[in-house]
Amino acid sequence: MKYAIGIDIGGTNTRVALIDEEYHLVERVQFDTDAHNPHVTLQKIKDAINLFDKEIVGIGVSCPGPLDLLHGVVLNTPNLHGGWTNFPIVEELSKVTGLPAFLENDANLAALAEATIGQGKDLRYVQFLTVSTGLGSGFVVDKKIYQGAHGYANEIANMIMWKGGPSHGKLSPGGIEAISSGTAITKRAQAAGLEVEHAGEVNDLALKGSSEAQAIMDDAKEYLANTLAAIFALVDPEIFILGGSVALKIDGFVEEVEKRTKAKVYPGMDPYVRVVKSNLNEDSGLIGAACLAFNKAA
Repeated sequence: MKYAIGIDIGGTNTRVALIDEEYHLVERVQFDTDAHNPHVTLQKIKDAINLFDKEIVGIGVSCPGPLDLLHGVVLNTPNLHGGWTNFPIVEELSKVTGLPAFLENDANLAALAEATIGQGKDLRYVQFLTVSTGLGSGFVVDKKIYQGAHGYANEIANMIMWKGGPSHGKLSPGGIEAISSGTAITKRAQAAGLEVEHAGEVNDLALKGSSEAQAIMDDAKEYLANTLAAIFALVDPEIFILGGSVALKIDGFVEEVEKRTKAKVYPGMDPYVRVVKSNLNEDSGLIGAACLAFNKAA
């Protein structure tokens, strides 16, 4: 049995998993991402890999974009700062671990996993979005990631949906991540004077009748539905698969977004709009990263 390491580096947590060639997660380690110093995170990754007593063919790394995929470099992602900017992660990770490493956009890899063993495994055109700390997207056609001319396809976080809308980090005002991500929902609620720590608490307040929380949650769903309708008009996917904590943990979120998206496409097209939750939970990035490692290291 062959094994690969799947690594999912997020703005909040980093997960390292040992995955076999049948895409079973054998072992997993999770720790806080140092959002300013990548070398601290890489050392923790090395320590985690050393715990796995198996012969490993390579490492696949899922990381927030934008990325320079040609050179294996993290460019300027909104949720990682300081030393992460223009950081040659493939070179440095290979140096630290002694294993071949390969990099892809986190949402692209999650989309690849969904198209390989998830909700889209029997479909040709699979669109994935993660709605979590940030908001990302990936599109897979016939089990292959669509990267675009420069590797930047589906970098939708900065897609402007709301003129003069909210912003955070390096995003332009009105970017969809600044409206519908968990971070954005929480930030807007706190600015409105609500005592919340995450998007789930904002939703709870909305259900209890808070008009401020209701407006914020309505914006998150409405503008995300606008985004999905725009994607549908451009690429006509067979399925939208939503992952990430907001989509997976807030009851009714995905269903409401599907309903609103159906109402925004041309009449007669709505039966083809299908929006579902990921059935890989939060493991899609890890599995996609392992898939990348197996494919590249073979």
